Amino acid sequence: MTTRTHARPQVRDESGQSQTIKAVLGLRGMIIEGQLKPGERVLEQTVVDKLRVSRTPARVAILRVCEEGLIDALPSGGYVVAKFSESDVFDSIAIRGNLEGMAARLAAERGAPPALLQSLRECVADLDKVIVDLESNPDVTAYVSLNDRFHELLIDASQSNMIKKSLDRITAMPFAAPNSFVSVSNAYSGRVFSILQMSQEQHRCIVDAIANREGARAEALALEHSRSAWKYLRIVFDQEEELLRVPGMNLVVRQQKS
Repeated sequence: MTTRTHARPQVRDESGQSQTIKAVLGLRGMIIEGQLKPGERVLEQTVVDKLRVSRTPARVAILRVCEEGLIDALPSGGYVVAKFSESDVFDSIAIRGNLEGMAARLAAERGAPPALLQSLRECVADLDKVIVDLESNPDVTAYVSLNDRFHELLIDASQSNMIKKSLDRITAMPFAAPNSFVSVSNAYSGRVFSILQMSQEQHRCIVDAIANREGARAEALALEHSRSAWKYLRIVFDQEEELLRVPGMNLVVRQQKS
C-alpha cells in the first residue's frame, strides 16, 4: 500500500499573499524605514502584532532577515536590529564590486550567449538616450530601472549561480545595491550627472570587453564601475539631511566629526 503525502499549504491572507512573504517583506521594511532602531530587540510578538501574521511566519521572517544581515543573533539568545559603521557601507560596496568584476570576467571567458550580449547592448543604447534626457530633466527614475537591468544581465552573462547567490546576499544590504544612492541625489544634479556619464561609458566598455573575450579588462572595468557608488555615498555623507532618504542608512552609526 502506498502512502501519499501532501505538502502543507502556506497560510495566506485575504490578498492571497503568503504570510511568510508578508512577514519577511514587512519586517525588512520596518527595519529599513526606521520603525525598528539599531540595537533594538526584535521580538516575535512584535512582528505578529505589527504585521498581523501568525507566529510561525513571524519566526521564519526573523531568521531570514537575520541571514540577510539586517538582524543580529545575540549569544545569550534573541535578536536585535543590526548596526553598521561607515566602513561597513564602503566594504559592502567593495564586495559587490569584486563579485561583479568576477561576473564580468567569467562572462568574457566563458562567452556570453549571443542573445544576452544583444540584450546588454540594447540596454546600453537605452541608457544612452536616458543620459541625454538627464541634461534637461534630472529625474533619474528611468536610469535606475535600466541600470538595474544592466547589472542583472551582467550576472546572467556570467552563467554562475554561485555569483548570483552571493550577490543576492550582499545586495540585501540596502546600501550595497547598484542604485542605492542615485535616486536621492537629484539635488546635486551637476555632480551626479558627471558620475552617471562616466558610469555609462563604463557600461559600454564592459560590454565591449565581454564581447571581445577580454576577461581581465572586463573585470577591471566592473571593479572601477562599482566605485561610482562610493562617489554617490560621499556626496550624500556631505549632506546630513540627505542620509535619511537613503534606504537603510538609519542603521549606520556615523563617525563623530572632529
